[in-house]
Amino acid sequence: MSSSPARAGGALEDQAEADVEETGRGTWRHAAFHVATTIATPAAYAPLPFAVASLGWPLGVCSLVIGTLVTWCSSLVVASLWRWNGEKHTNYRLLAESIFGPWGYWYVSFFQQVASVGNNIAIQIAAGSSLKAVYKHYHTADDGAMTLQQFILVFGALELLLSQLPDIHSLRWVNAICTASTVGFAGTTIGVTIYDGYRIERKGISYSLQGSTATKIFRAFNALGTIAFSFGDAMLPEIQSTVREPVRANMYRGVSSAYTIIVVSYWTLAFSGYWAFGSQVQPYILSSLTAPRWATVMANLFAVIQIAGCFQIYCRPTFAHFEERIQAKKNRSCRSCLCRLTYTSAYMAVITLVSAAMPFFGDFVSVCGAIGFTPLDFVLPALALLKTTTMPDNPGLQCAVKMLGAAVAILFSIIGALACIGAIRSIALDVKTYKFFHDM
Repeated sequence: MSSSPARAGGALEDQAEADVEETGRGTWRHAAFHVATTIATPAAYAPLPFAVASLGWPLGVCSLVIGTLVTWCSSLVVASLWRWNGEKHTNYRLLAESIFGPWGYWYVSFFQQVASVGNNIAIQIAAGSSLKAVYKHYHTADDGAMTLQQFILVFGALELLLSQLPDIHSLRWVNAICTASTVGFAGTTIGVTIYDGYRIERKGISYSLQGSTATKIFRAFNALGTIAFSFGDAMLPEIQSTVREPVRANMYRGVSSAYTIIVVSYWTLAFSGYWAFGSQVQPYILSSLTAPRWATVMANLFAVIQIAGCFQIYCRPTFAHFEERIQAKKNRSCRSCLCRLTYTSAYMAVITLVSAAMPFFGDFVSVCGAIGFTPLDFVLPALALLKTTTMPDNPGLQCAVKMLGAAVAILFSIIGALACIGAIRSIALDVKTYKFFHDM
């Protein structure tokens, strides 16, 4: 017995909806918004001049250029692994499991959580600092002034509200605004940095490395972690799962478009910031800016807007662990909404408490870059390339590809370990210097 036209039409509509759900709905522009928002945060921009100052001109420039090229290629490698074995992998954990087996799943689970939580602690401190800077512009009296901890709490309340949005695709317009804020932040900060650089007496600017030999070495280690943090993107498969067909082509275009913004803004701010303030540049570049005041306020506001979107991207892996258990995304009942409010509130409470108690922005940036982003953005893509790529027939090319992949994995594993040592030393020194909940 043949089907009715209505039933056949309904089946086709259901199949079309299933195909959309399977491949995603986002365009390459949405992918670019998500990638740019994830990587190019003010918390990633702001410490780059300090990182270059900790390494000096030759090593600083080389480290930044190499970091850019390696992470861009790594992102394209991860994007190329979409359905590499015929199956869809909607997150980094499942992709790693399909390539390396169970240890890949747990490897990514651990480091992705470290990267996500560490990133959100660092950027919440940065957002609180920017809000406080705007407040101090209008409130000059010392009596009754709000503290950094209060602004961190305000930002945490905003993020709790945004955390009720169900998935990354629902953040596409938020992240479009954040991408515009990224450009606004970079343009404003670079402009003010160059302006201040010309106002400062240039004879008083020094570009020599500061401190004892041990201090110079550990600051260099710390700087490598900072650069790794600045290119951190531990969420690429999660973003790719929201993109429509052709997924690979759209993702390649989105990643490359995002990196165009990143290269122009990162390099310009890093080099102009070090040029303007020399070795005295602050870990958070906005703290070094002086005039014009209105432009500094505008840069801080751009920073807060952009950080709001980045925070949401990075809290999603943690939320996914809860959602897998309660199936909140498939069940829109009041109970599931209450469950979501409960675990998002618990997450925000922990992140806000740690950010307020230890507001050491530069230290958390370096720890997060060393322990979280280096394994995921530098080491794992190189190993995945060796594991999944069909090697060329030419023995010479085959050997070159294997040596290149192994060299990248080994080199950045060493860099991650050194950066971790430098970051832990900095935190230990800061804990001795400042009390918990110190108003920085």
